[in-house]
Amino acid sequence: MAKPEDVTEADFEAKVVKGTLPALVDFWAVWCGPCRMVGPIVDELAEELDGKMNFFKVDVDTNPAIAEKFGIQSIPTLLIFRDGQLVKQLVGYMPKPQLKQALAEAGIA
Repeated sequence: MAKPEDVTEADFEAKVVKGTLPALVDFWAVWCGPCRMVGPIVDELAEELDGKMNFFKVDVDTNPAIAEKFGIQSIPTLLIFRDGQLVKQLVGYMPKPQLKQALAEAGIA
């Protein structure tokens, strides 16, 4: 069963940027209500797209440098990477159909 993997400042580059598959990175925090709403949607997509795309989570409270590097101002923020490049940024809660559409627009799902 595919689940989003936690990444930290130490392994972000190796897992996300240099990964062989496209990646979605969920920037979140424990205290964030909308983050807790989008989390299960990201979990479902991780299962549905297992083998086509990697899914990661970054806790902005424990990894502030990554959030700062990508200019994360509000959470949840989802970043989509393809071939090591940031191709799409989604801010705020998004229902599953909209998120799937965003992945399709990024050429992934």
